Amino acid sequence: MMTDQNTNNPLKGENTYELYSTHPMDDWPVLPPLSSMRASTLDKIEKAVVHLFAGHDANEVTMKQIAGEANVSLQTLYKYFGDKQTLIYTILDRVLGRLAERMLDHLQGIDSVQERLRKTLWVCFDFVDTHPQAVMVISTAVPASRYRNIAIYENKELIGAFLKLLADGQSRGVLDDKVPLYVLLDVFMGFISRLGLMHIIRRSPNSMNEEFEPLFDILWRSVAKPVNQT
Repeated sequence: MMTDQNTNNPLKGENTYELYSTHPMDDWPVLPPLSSMRASTLDKIEKAVVHLFAGHDANEVTMKQIAGEANVSLQTLYKYFGDKQTLIYTILDRVLGRLAERMLDHLQGIDSVQERLRKTLWVCFDFVDTHPQAVMVISTAVPASRYRNIAIYENKELIGAFLKLLADGQSRGVLDDKVPLYVLLDVFMGFISRLGLMHIIRRSPNSMNEEFEPLFDILWRSVAKPVNQT
């Protein structure tokens, strides 16, 4: 599992904190921070991982293949990542971390709850349109039971910003307050995950944001407070 050992804010970019890949067991040695690797090398590894795992079952891809695709030594992969699963989790955290930064920008700074959700959904759809291979890797290479191994899924700043927005919506009487906040969060995230994956699998000729307004209307009606709710 990848952990941030120097700060509580892992969304400010790699220049302000140390990114580590670590094994999920406490008795395994901590691996070197990724900041000690050349940025260009890490970029090549990320590109190789996303490309290979998007087109093959996870158990078919080997560390040797990844090293060859990235044009790096096998020794480098094992030095910084330790094993294939940690490599996948680390790279996905890096990819999703960039999405998280954009999401955080849109979860605040606007008064309207509806507009904040609208802009955040647009960012997520844009991610699907521009990173279809990464979406496939997230959906196929990592079982749901292992999502918590991707550090961004446990990021307190991002989850806190979402829950704060949803709580604000409930307090204003615009979001459904008959269910817990985490249910509203799951509806939002599930909506994106399912639509994004199927959009890619179906090879839709249109971008997701070309159909944004009707899709956002569906999402909004699913989380908004019913007009007859008392």
